[in-house]
Amino acid sequence: MDNKKIIIKMKPEVREKVIEICNNFGNNPGELINVLHQTQDFLGYLPAEVQELIAERLHMPTAKVYGVVSFYAFFTMTPKGKYPVSVCMGTACYVRGGEKILDAFKKELGVEVGQTDANGLFSLTSLRCVGACGLAPVCLVDGKVYGRLAPAMVKDIVKEYREME
Repeated sequence: MDNKKIIIKMKPEVREKVIEICNNFGNNPGELINVLHQTQDFLGYLPAEVQELIAERLHMPTAKVYGVVSFYAFFTMTPKGKYPVSVCMGTACYVRGGEKILDAFKKELGVEVGQTDANGLFSLTSLRCVGACGLAPVCLVDGKVYGRLAPAMVKDIVKEYREME
C-alpha cells in the first residue's frame, strides 16, 4: 500500500487565504462551519482541494469536512455564476406561477437547477421563501428582488445582466 500524499494544485493566493481563514479561527475543529462560511464567501464555492486543506489545517478527516459541506444546503461544491438567480418556490410564489418562472429561467439560461451557464455568468437555484409573498412570484438575481413576475419578463431580466458585461 502506497502512503504517499496526493498533491492537488491550487493557486498559491487561494491556499494562503484559506490558511489565513483557518488561522483566524485558531485552526479549531469546532469552528469548521465558520471556516467554511468564510472560505465560501472568499472563493464562491468549496472545491475538493479546498476541503482537503481545511481538513488538514483543522486536524480532522476530509470526510468530516465533506460531510458538513454536503449536508448543509448553503454550501456548494460547484462554482456559482457571477449573477446567481434564485427563484422562490414557497407557497405563495408556487401558487402564483413560480414553477413557470423557474422553467422560463431554465430555458433562457440553458441550465437546470443547480447548474451554472457555460460562460459563468448565471447559476440557477430555487429556494423556499424570500419573504416577499405580497410580490409573488419572486426571484432574486444577484441579491436584487424581482416581483410580480410573468414568464415573459425573464428574457428582459437576463438581458439586463448580460448587457452589463
